Amino acid sequence: MTRAEPEAAVADRVFIDTNVLVYADDPSGGVKRDRAIDVLSALVTDERAVLSTQVLQEYFVVATRKVGLAPEQARRRVEVLSKLDVVVVRPELIVAAIDLHRLHSISFWDALVVRAASVAGCACILSEDLNGGQSIDGVTIVNPFAPGGRAGEPKGRHAISRGRKTRGELRSRL
Repeated sequence: MTRAEPEAAVADRVFIDTNVLVYADDPSGGVKRDRAIDVLSALVTDERAVLSTQVLQEYFVVATRKVGLAPEQARRRVEVLSKLDVVVVRPELIVAAIDLHRLHSISFWDALVVRAASVAGCACILSEDLNGGQSIDGVTIVNPFAPGGRAGEPKGRHAISRGRKTRGELRSRL
């Protein structure tokens, strides 16, 4: 990880997949954009957000190719996002992801996200790319865009955040 343990308990940390970051910056994202911004705001405020170097790379590519962000703007976003807890993808994670890919019949790239989240001690991964509710390698997949779900929260909790920031405050922090 790139910085010391956050104040939140390790099990409360949440791994953010690329699609959540992309929706937050997609002007045509509509409701998904609003949801992504709200979820990210809460997790960043509570110092619970975790990413990987893979997610940062994927974000840059998708943001510039599909969302249309200028490379300079996307680069600045990657710089800011890299200040969160970031799992560095090392060879041993790649080998472990290959095993998860084979064992669970998920794409290698999704397996690498799952393994990075597991190594970081995250309770869940926010992603719409995997099966919501599924648990792999000790990490539960949560689709933050699914109706009725409260992204990033273990069952029984009523709020994702102790104090939410506005979208403008999130933008200034990220």
